[in-house]
Amino acid sequence: MTPHFRRISESNSTGSQKRACVFSNMAAARRLKRVAVSQPGFLTLNPKVGPTDLVSSRRKRVNKNKKKNWNKYSDVQDVEEFLEDVRHQERTTGKGKSSRPLRIDLILQHDSRVAPPKDVLAYQKPNAKKLRRAAERAEKLAAKGVVPRSKKRLLNRPVVDRTSKKTETEANNNPERDFYDIWGQETKDLGEPWYLQQTRKKLVKRPEKLNEKPSVLPAVEVIAPGGSYNPDFFSHQELLREAHEVEVKKKKVEDKIERQLAYNKEDTATEETILREQVEGLVEESEEEEEKEDAPKEDGEEVAVGAIAVADKKTERQRKREKAEKMKEQQRLAERRQTEQQQQLFQLRSIKTSIKQQEEKTQVRQKRRKAKEEAQKAQPRRLGKLKFQPQDMEVQLSDELAGSLRQLKPEGSVLMDRFKSLQKRNLIEPRERAKFKRRLKVKYVEKRAFKEIS
Repeated sequence: MTPHFRRISESNSTGSQKRACVFSNMAAARRLKRVAVSQPGFLTLNPKVGPTDLVSSRRKRVNKNKKKNWNKYSDVQDVEEFLEDVRHQERTTGKGKSSRPLRIDLILQHDSRVAPPKDVLAYQKPNAKKLRRAAERAEKLAAKGVVPRSKKRLLNRPVVDRTSKKTETEANNNPERDFYDIWGQETKDLGEPWYLQQTRKKLVKRPEKLNEKPSVLPAVEVIAPGGSYNPDFFSHQELLREAHEVEVKKKKVEDKIERQLAYNKEDTATEETILREQVEGLVEESEEEEEKEDAPKEDGEEVAVGAIAVADKKTERQRKREKAEKMKEQQRLAERRQTEQQQQLFQLRSIKTSIKQQEEKTQVRQKRRKAKEEAQKAQPRRLGKLKFQPQDMEVQLSDELAGSLRQLKPEGSVLMDRFKSLQKRNLIEPRERAKFKRRLKVKYVEKRAFKEIS
């Protein structure tokens, strides 16, 4: 056997000897305990239990490492008795045993003799000065007998009779009850008007202007008699005349734009005119500079001497004369104003006629303005940045008319007709088709399979 294995065997033998010694000591202690209990002079804690019972009811050895044995073989009777004793003391004395504070709490306690600084912000109130002035103003008004608006509104509140019985609601199965439309615009206000107004539950009154139609035009306009599939000759000619007038107006607008953008061909620049513009002013400026140098310098001195003016001081007599003339002028103006007022008394008849004429002119202008407003109601308004463009008239020439409905060809678009009708009646603003703009450029890539073929 090697020394290493010998050392391990020796250590194992010494450990077993120690355990045997400990177990023997424990067995001796238990033996002495049983002998002491069996002695006749030994007094137990419970008088009902004898020495033999103690020996027989010896505590069973249980492995406490397992959780299922903790509550089963744990004896907590002494703990329960102690807690019951503490609760009994609290019931009898009203307070329990004073517990000692923790050391961490003692460390965190404030033990300084210096008082903490006063927190000024804790005593400040927001808008304190403003509130104090408002309170003082309210006291002054109360002393004068003036009631604030808020209290006045409360005083003007209608008094509700609480003693009156509430109206009983009708049963739903009553066939004679009033009909109520749940889809109607009007809703019943259930409750006191003051309460509904203060709690913001009262419906806002709809403005009368919203009830008016934005246009007097009908939703569907009936086409003129000349637009029928088999129209009368005169009505068809009238429709052609209207279409001709529309085209003439469009032509006039186009011609006007062309005239504004047109230019005279004779006014076009040539090489000669360009050179003349470039050289223009160079020779004249040199001649003017020579003339200025040759001119004499005496004129300037004369002007400078003539510009100096010496102001003579007025005498006392002159000032008095000017003052008297000024007072006479003011008196003359006052007399003239008085005579004009007196003359107006004799002109009352002419003044009345002039006033009557002005009133008649005003009435004429009002009627004209009202007629213009009525005419504008049938015209589309400017609701957006674009102006309303009417739809082209759908007109057929005389040789294009169909004799029957079988030969009639559809023209126009119902969708576009409805869209233009909404714009004309000021229900939507005029719009144009959105232009498609590609953000990223399209990149064409040739596939590998196509490359192999090509």
